[in-house]
Amino acid sequence: MTGNLLALFVAMAGFVGGHFLLSWPPVRSRLVNVLGERPFLGVYALVSALFLAWVIMAFRAAPFVGLWELGMAGRSVAMVLMPFALLLAVIGLTTPNPTAVGGERLDDAARATRGIVTITRHPFLWGTTLWSVAHLAANGDAASAMLFGGMLILSIGGMAAIDHKRALKLGDAWKTFAAHTSLMPFAAAAAGRVKVDWEGIGVRRVVLGIAIYAVLLFSHGWLFGVPAIPQ
Repeated sequence: MTGNLLALFVAMAGFVGGHFLLSWPPVRSRLVNVLGERPFLGVYALVSALFLAWVIMAFRAAPFVGLWELGMAGRSVAMVLMPFALLLAVIGLTTPNPTAVGGERLDDAARATRGIVTITRHPFLWGTTLWSVAHLAANGDAASAMLFGGMLILSIGGMAAIDHKRALKLGDAWKTFAAHTSLMPFAAAAAGRVKVDWEGIGVRRVVLGIAIYAVLLFSHGWLFGVPAIPQ
């Protein structure tokens, strides 16, 4: 079902809602008990992939309905935010972190508090948050509002949901980890609870993030049909 805004709304609701429902502790624990941990993760990934494919198809087929137009200002906001979004996402994905998928174990809270985690314990989700805000600023149509607004809800809500789940599962180990990290970027460092581990972040991760940003910046028009560089 594609070709209208309702289809996109339903697809996006399924994608976002599916993430929250399947990761909700009572539902997740029951499914894990029935299926086992790895099969559950496989089902979770499959459901997410199917809804994401539907979202992409519905977004491409959705009619244009304008809601706001920020013009060059909106494009400029996106240009400013996207380097930070890519850096956070790339560094977050390449750094071990107990808040990441499959990171439910926390054997040593001190060792886990390193690299990008000393800036925020949710680097990838902050990357997707900035990505969502950047694209909402640059695109003021209804379909974009549903897509990027939905991703924004998933990103921000996901941080709170992950913290809640890890606190329930990891107990005192999570309390120690959370006491030396922060949800908000640089909040723990500003409060003196941790020192930013620039060495642990690493030059190579930063270079990789910048390289991916550059590739997406100059190939955006070819990949997505809309140039990223303001004309």
